[in-house]
Amino acid sequence: MLRDKDRIFTNIYGLHDPFLDGARARGDWDGTKELILKGRDEIVGAIKGSGLRGRGGAGFGTGMKWSFMPKESPRPSYLVINADEGEPGTCKDRDILRHEPHKLVEGALLASVGIGAHAAYCYVRGEFFREAEALQRAVDEAYAAGLIGDDACGTGYKFDFYVHRGAGAYICGEESALIESLEGKKGQPRLKPPFPANVGLYGCPTTVNNVESISVCPTILRRGADWFAALGRPNNTGTKLFNISGHVNNPCTVEEEMSVPLKELIEKHAGGVIGGWDNLLGVIPGGSSTPVLPRAACTSVLMDFDSLKEAGSGLGTAAVIVMDRSTDIVRAIARLAAFYKHESCGQCTPCREGTGWLMRMMERMAVGNATVAEIDLLDEVTRQIEGHTICALGDAAAWPIQGLIRHFRPEIEKRIEEYNKGGAEQAA
Repeated sequence: MLRDKDRIFTNIYGLHDPFLDGARARGDWDGTKELILKGRDEIVGAIKGSGLRGRGGAGFGTGMKWSFMPKESPRPSYLVINADEGEPGTCKDRDILRHEPHKLVEGALLASVGIGAHAAYCYVRGEFFREAEALQRAVDEAYAAGLIGDDACGTGYKFDFYVHRGAGAYICGEESALIESLEGKKGQPRLKPPFPANVGLYGCPTTVNNVESISVCPTILRRGADWFAALGRPNNTGTKLFNISGHVNNPCTVEEEMSVPLKELIEKHAGGVIGGWDNLLGVIPGGSSTPVLPRAACTSVLMDFDSLKEAGSGLGTAAVIVMDRSTDIVRAIARLAAFYKHESCGQCTPCREGTGWLMRMMERMAVGNATVAEIDLLDEVTRQIEGHTICALGDAAAWPIQGLIRHFRPEIEKRIEEYNKGGAEQAA
């Protein structure tokens, strides 16, 4: 269990002043000038050494991503922060924007020094109205205190921070679609290569990072890469914000050490499953796009990238959605299929057409109006979508259904049998 002294987010519940005075009292903006003066190579080296992996879902090495930025370029470089938190079940970045905005602003400054950027754009989800207000106030305070601007923290480094509000499209959580939207265009993913580190915002070198990834950087640089790397287990280091929702006694957002057992996370922080652990049906461990795990797997799996991958799911955004035995699991996954169909940008044929197929088939499966052979057909359709699109939305639509078929196929078959039996009796 994470010790209090190792916590990064000390105001995640908003119990204290979220703005500059309160942030400074909790250690933010402490010695930032010295951290900036360490220079680009040392900053990137520390983040690499910490083992920090992106907290937005993909889990790519943050320091490695920063190192892809060109050292010399005739074009300006940019940092883009992804605060378009649209994944169902996920609400960690929202809490950072509300209660710890100065961690994000300071992290953006230090990350920008690391990648050679002089401007950061934070793309905030359209529905996050109050969160955008809180972030803008923190930015204004940082400018007024000389922490950012033409002479950031008295170092002579010029740094500007811009808050950009989106319009509520899930697809803009994908980094290249986010860049397109920032440029004023329709939010649709770009083909890669070129990658944003070469051709990103306004055709310039760009790094796109998640809010949590950026917010933890100042603490890592202050306390050292070895401290962060000692938490969790190899390749899954540090602390992580977990959202726990659904059928638990105490839904919450909590900071815990990576690789914490899922059962411990639910029982210690969320008050356990309603009705006890034996009443658990399954858990979606990383936001709605990750495959559901049955209770048997939930008992032993660790909450990190590698353990969940071995279990046939993924850490994603670490949004834990708990479902007890009262859940209609088939209807729950059908609802997710409808969400992904609605949010598909329509650019790729497999996703544009396939998500509609998945939704319609799942609507029929939810009531049992299908044949057993169609379960295999449904699985085949997901395989034709997965890995065949520009971005991962196709995968996100396919994986929940694959998880359902893998672990809860008997429930689908039972429903089909009952529906067909009822139809036969009615005909008789």
